[in-house]
Amino acid sequence: MSQYRDIAAVCGGGNLGLHGIPAARHETGSDSHMKHYSAFAVAREALRYHTGWERAWRSPEPKKRYDVVIVGAGGHGLATAYYLGKNYGIQNVAVIEKGWLGGGNTGRNTTIIRSNYLQDPSAAIYEKARSLYETMSQDLNYNVMFSPRGVMMLAQTQHEVRGYKRTAHANALQGVKTEWIDPARVKQLVPIINLHGPRYPVLGALWQERGGTARHDAVAWGYARACSAMGMDIIQQCEVTGVRSDAGQVVGVDTTRGPIDCGKLGIVVAGHSGQLAEMAGFRLPVEALALQALVSEPIKPCMDVVVMANTVHGYMSQSDKGEMVIGGGTDGFNNFTQRGSFHHIEETVRALNETFPMISRLKMLRQWGGIVDMTGDRSPILSKTPLGGCFINCGWGTGGFKAIPGSGWGMAQLMATGHSPLTEAFSLDRFKEGRFIDESVAAGVAH
Repeated sequence: MSQYRDIAAVCGGGNLGLHGIPAARHETGSDSHMKHYSAFAVAREALRYHTGWERAWRSPEPKKRYDVVIVGAGGHGLATAYYLGKNYGIQNVAVIEKGWLGGGNTGRNTTIIRSNYLQDPSAAIYEKARSLYETMSQDLNYNVMFSPRGVMMLAQTQHEVRGYKRTAHANALQGVKTEWIDPARVKQLVPIINLHGPRYPVLGALWQERGGTARHDAVAWGYARACSAMGMDIIQQCEVTGVRSDAGQVVGVDTTRGPIDCGKLGIVVAGHSGQLAEMAGFRLPVEALALQALVSEPIKPCMDVVVMANTVHGYMSQSDKGEMVIGGGTDGFNNFTQRGSFHHIEETVRALNETFPMISRLKMLRQWGGIVDMTGDRSPILSKTPLGGCFINCGWGTGGFKAIPGSGWGMAQLMATGHSPLTEAFSLDRFKEGRFIDESVAAGVAH
């Protein structure tokens, strides 16, 4: 399987790593042994029938002890490990995953990348992430297919008009480039849109030209490959069954593959954060909900931006394969399912048919669900915990994918140094102290 990931890394579309751009090199570890992907590598392997591709990452047995153990081999966990190694030289790291790498929310999202959030702490971490996405393919020497096609958030009520104009003003002060556009400009950017829907007309939109999409699997694979090259261990099919501590300090975890000791522990498991926190002896103010999405059969290119319509709860973009990628709001009840349901198809597709009438004739190709962890203020938690040496990264709701590199950057800084300007406002203490980071307007349907 990883052989094909090797090929995909240099053969995909989007922001390519095809031009001989040097991979990131580190002073320590085994990074110099990582095979460099380039157009020349593709040509060389073509001549020898692609028999020389190496595995993208190692699958070692767990060691008895690591300096850092990160639970969760999704985008956020792998990014944290990568920046621990790249920025701080901490490479005796294990990333453990109960299933397969990237098999949780990282592989189940709809790939939207944007940073047009209202509150200053949110804008800072999401804009950091967006800027890191722009150079990620070159930094990792792995094609993540970043596509800065632009993200448009439709305003279909006067309340939304006021909210998005406020966000545009806030973004200007934050240094995040967004703008308010009128319906004529919306129609120019998205010719297939219906501005005069039967329920809600399009009154304008908040437009972020440098937002876009990336290939979700490739982000996880690229980080995993870079982590493995630094000598870190990525251990799949390894479920945590307990967290061990001594005198209020974490000392290790018990797993289905035996006990693993550690100096520091990072919990980055999205919808299962509450269960891991309980093992570590504290509670989290989060709830788990399913978020569903679906894709249509592929069609010719008809829409080259991402459109979010929060009033009617629907959003859509077109993938490189031509599929219309469709999603909406979270389920209205707590659950841990990763399957789709018929009521969600009906609600979401009905809303989008009003906005994009041409999609009414499309057939659904596949549908899925992911388990998202939601806080009361719709903002994440990146924080120390009551257990010494244990850190938590959770609460991203349905906006986690867009934040992966910024989250990893800030979380690595917090774990390595004990402080990070990016994560300071997102500590657990904010719920006790009442200093919420309310993103219910900017998040729309919690994206």
